[in-house]
Amino acid sequence: MDPGDADFEAFVAARGPRLLRVAWLLTGDAHLAEDLLQSTLAKVWPKWSRIAGGQPEAYVRKALVHQHASWWRRRWRGELPYGELPDMANAVDAYAHVDLEQTLAAAVRSLPVRQRAVVVLRYFEDLSVEDTAAALGCTPGTVKSQSSRALHSLRRLLPTPVDAPVDAPVDAPVKRGDRHG
Repeated sequence: MDPGDADFEAFVAARGPRLLRVAWLLTGDAHLAEDLLQSTLAKVWPKWSRIAGGQPEAYVRKALVHQHASWWRRRWRGELPYGELPDMANAVDAYAHVDLEQTLAAAVRSLPVRQRAVVVLRYFEDLSVEDTAAALGCTPGTVKSQSSRALHSLRRLLPTPVDAPVDAPVDAPVKRGDRHG
């Protein structure tokens, strides 16, 4: 067994769950996320001896985003089936947080590929603007503008927060003194 193989296996064992989470956030489907991560790792493995000395996680994350974008470009965007949901107006929903997570995931998946990658890397992976720019191969200004556009789109797609005034527009500016009430 090549020592590089053991190093690669250790990397995948240590960072695999986090990379799988990034893949799931990009695809929104557990099976597609596993396929995406597997195909990305298969592409990265032959280059591991060159990658391992630098920042391998950043390299793999960037490869993951590029592989997803490649898949996304080829994906058929046809009809999506939707079922009727029961009326739950008076029922207490013990799984409301799951619904919110699914709504958020669907909203993130509806963003254009570049904006989606910026949101996942900035807000779910908690990378800095500079690290996100490096991962995507663009400038920090591009990350900021794509982030701003993505957040604007998400505000329009997501339900109004519970503590927000009902009549306030979703994208209404918040005055400095009015943040908490």
